[in-house]
Amino acid sequence: MINAYHNAHIIDGTGQSFTGYLVVQDSRILDVGPGKLPEGLKADSIRDLSGLALLPGMIDCHVHLYSDGDANPAAARQEPAPLSALRAARNALRTVQGGITTVRDCGSREGVDFALRRAAQEKLCVAPRMLLCGCMICMTGGHGVGSGIEADGPEGVRKAARQMLKQGADHIKLVASGGILSQGTEIGAAQFTVEEMQAGVEVAHRAGKTACAHAHGATAIKNAILAGVDSIEHGYLIDDEGIDMMVDRGTYLVATSIAVRNVVKHGVDAGIPEHSVRKASSAIDQHIQGFGKALAAGVKMAMGTDSGVPFTRHGRNLEELGCLVEMGMSPMQAIMTATLHSAGLLQKDSEIGSLEKGKLADFIIVRGDPLKDISVLSRQENIRSVFIGGENVYEQDV
Repeated sequence: MINAYHNAHIIDGTGQSFTGYLVVQDSRILDVGPGKLPEGLKADSIRDLSGLALLPGMIDCHVHLYSDGDANPAAARQEPAPLSALRAARNALRTVQGGITTVRDCGSREGVDFALRRAAQEKLCVAPRMLLCGCMICMTGGHGVGSGIEADGPEGVRKAARQMLKQGADHIKLVASGGILSQGTEIGAAQFTVEEMQAGVEVAHRAGKTACAHAHGATAIKNAILAGVDSIEHGYLIDDEGIDMMVDRGTYLVATSIAVRNVVKHGVDAGIPEHSVRKASSAIDQHIQGFGKALAAGVKMAMGTDSGVPFTRHGRNLEELGCLVEMGMSPMQAIMTATLHSAGLLQKDSEIGSLEKGKLADFIIVRGDPLKDISVLSRQENIRSVFIGGENVYEQDV
């Protein structure tokens, strides 16, 4: 089956923008380029996209599909796992409808994420491509208690990481610092040691997988970098030394800016616990400053939202792009962060992340020009169509 799309404003994920065409054969891109469709092309269907933009499917490298984004997400960790699985399926559909075609889930519970992926593979539900970690791995009593696996010492962390790989994990998530949402932990306090995290990273890398670290405080960030993680999640209190270390080692930053902003914006009046609002409020200014320094220094960036935390809703993932632009990126840089650069973090850039011949046909069709106004991507009414592997998984009535 060959399907062609022409007269589109194509933003291809590599930094190029042009009026042109895309040709898809089954699940992969057969051809893409500026100008008119190639003469003599025999296509089963041809769709005129005049006035519309065509982009690679967006990638969110930090979500929690089992959680809805309610004011106090602790309840989501206590409900029956089958209910969480149904909730995750709904959230996966909303994510697709928001223009996201690939996610990296950074912490689920009781096998919910693995069940969701199998359900999607069996066509029981619509979901983005999913790279999963199962449960995050945290120290006893640390951030992540309630949904994560508690482990102590290098051997304990090593065993927990192996358990997650056994269940089908694509990456390992380690908790390097306290968290905004966990009562009794402070975001500036380091938790796992370098040696503990090294054990988990080694397990992941030996299996050809990646490892990431939840890390807010400057010391925790540097500990995680020294341990060899592929990405720092959040990094709100990063310092100059940490930035230099990330540049030297090629460590990615997944800033999840929308998440901390939403906690501060909605606050205790919306039902968010006071301790969470206090910690978020104390971090937001330093986060914005640190991000700007990291961007200027050339730290690798990937896009993540932390969707599932308070008021960071699934399906509104691309609000993060507005934060990236506000903090210094151009719209083109923000789009590349959410496409090709995110695919690079996931070690999937040979398959997804840009509109290039031979790659999987993950793409979205949108109203408006995101290079002039990045916010057009964050409004779901502008997402006209979503394709994953050449299959039209979402089509909005117009």
